[in-house]
Amino acid sequence: MGLLRGADVSTFSDLALNEAIVNAVSKLGFETPTPIQAATVPELLNGTDIIGKARTGSGKTAAFGLPMLHHLAEGGDAPRGLVLAPTRELALQVTDALRSFAKGLPVRIVTIYGGSPYPPQLKALRNGATIVVGTPGRVIDHMDRGTLNLSQVEMFVLDEADEMLRMGFIEEVERVFENLPNDRQVALFSATMPTAIQRVTKRFMSKPTVIEVEATSLSVDHIEQFWIRSPARKKLDDLVRLLLAEPSGYTLIFCRTRKGCAEVADALTKRGVAADAIHGDLNQSARERVINRMRAKSLSVLVGTDVAARGIDVSHLTRVINFDYPGSAETYTHRIGRTGRAGAEGKAITLVTPSEQRKLRFLKKAIKYDIQEISPPSNADIAAQQRSALWGELLDVMNEGDLQHELAWLDEVGTETDPAALAAAAIQLLNTTRGMDLAPPLPEPKRERGRRDRREDDGSRAQRSKRAPRDEGEVTRVNEVELFIGLGKTAGVRPGDIVGALANEFEVSGKDIGRVMLFDRNSFVGLPRSIAERVLDKHDKITIRGKTTYLSMARGGGGGDKPVKRRSHKGRPIKGPKKDHKRRKKWNK
Repeated sequence: MGLLRGADVSTFSDLALNEAIVNAVSKLGFETPTPIQAATVPELLNGTDIIGKARTGSGKTAAFGLPMLHHLAEGGDAPRGLVLAPTRELALQVTDALRSFAKGLPVRIVTIYGGSPYPPQLKALRNGATIVVGTPGRVIDHMDRGTLNLSQVEMFVLDEADEMLRMGFIEEVERVFENLPNDRQVALFSATMPTAIQRVTKRFMSKPTVIEVEATSLSVDHIEQFWIRSPARKKLDDLVRLLLAEPSGYTLIFCRTRKGCAEVADALTKRGVAADAIHGDLNQSARERVINRMRAKSLSVLVGTDVAARGIDVSHLTRVINFDYPGSAETYTHRIGRTGRAGAEGKAITLVTPSEQRKLRFLKKAIKYDIQEISPPSNADIAAQQRSALWGELLDVMNEGDLQHELAWLDEVGTETDPAALAAAAIQLLNTTRGMDLAPPLPEPKRERGRRDRREDDGSRAQRSKRAPRDEGEVTRVNEVELFIGLGKTAGVRPGDIVGALANEFEVSGKDIGRVMLFDRNSFVGLPRSIAERVLDKHDKITIRGKTTYLSMARGGGGGDKPVKRRSHKGRPIKGPKKDHKRRKKWNK
């Protein structure tokens, strides 16, 4: 088993790849191969089996994808290439990358994964597939159905093998190997090499070359790493402060459970942070929609579980926050490896409860990195950042923007108005729409670190963390009126869905949204009267979780307890609100 640590390659043209592939890579903006690509591509072009050991984000997909496409450039209807990935997100990511590299080649690439209907996948396989990318379970299903024949596979890639082992797919992996022809080429990529993976390599691979471009499989020293001492009841408040203090980046937040993801995303949305969640309870179309929003930079904060976040390849992620402590050094490495990709800067912050500090010491030893303790941003820090960011934006627009129409309009309306007062009014209007406040910050609430923090157990803390602490001086919102929404719990609606829909469709700021109450078939949300009327003037419908329903005022004009009479678009009375209104009054008592 030979060992290779790099190659003297400066451009993709030096790799002797198919000209169409080199052109496609060039058009994508890639110029110099990463270390794993420079070392792996020549070996795979020579037909050698390889074991690739490199950190997440080092360019593994191109490392195996480019030579695979080179070997299979003439195409074909039967599967000649197979890529096995642990999660559907990673399978989709690999497919997207391969298709971008294969521009101009007669190569058809099909993705098969669980959680998606069979008919489209069956049709795609029948139409012919040169390369199949799939998850272990669904690949085995198609093999059993007789709809996937691996007898002509020339190159097999096992991506993130250690993750497949952790997810319990080792038997499926071995079965796939057993159905491949004897003369196939194998490329196995794994951040770590557990004993079970070593057995697989010895049994199914032929004299593989080990390619290792990192000094250690747990190398994360290219990422700035910090931790914050955060009792469970303070976690959400500390998280919000981190996001408000650096709002310009793109952040991935890790939680331990699906329920935790949804609760954190909902809590952030209620506190004015545009966030969404990705976890196992979402169907595939919803998951893809969330990831595409992040890739398109229309979503800046994503909350996910370890499994759901695997395969998320978003190159512009600037920060990872561990809301829940990672279970192991490997999990920590995989989590924070989502940022700092392809040479970019990255930052990782872990919220650590008092009882988890012992685990932190072991983590530092395992990754051989001294994670520094920092304090959560203060009110003054947040205010200073918001002022600085706003000033920078204003200067950019003034220096680089085309302001001729605005200046002409100012000349038209006259110059009697004080320019400084006019600028201040414009800034106040801008801050109102953004939910910012340039007033001097209030004194900091005192952070207690006493006996109570040290004695907290995980169960009680988990319950208390669901309640967002109130800062000093926070004003309680008064619901002048309530809007009635014809969807509720039975439709899977969460408070965050309603807040997000109001923000996205009607541009309602999170700070203006009051109490959200969910019932089985409908919901109520509190708003200031002027904003509620503006929402209804704009549209009487709202789309939540892909379902469109009607909006209306739930209370009378005087803000009393009796709801106004409502009628459907066909003129028939709607009785739902009245029933739920009685339940709401009883619940409020």
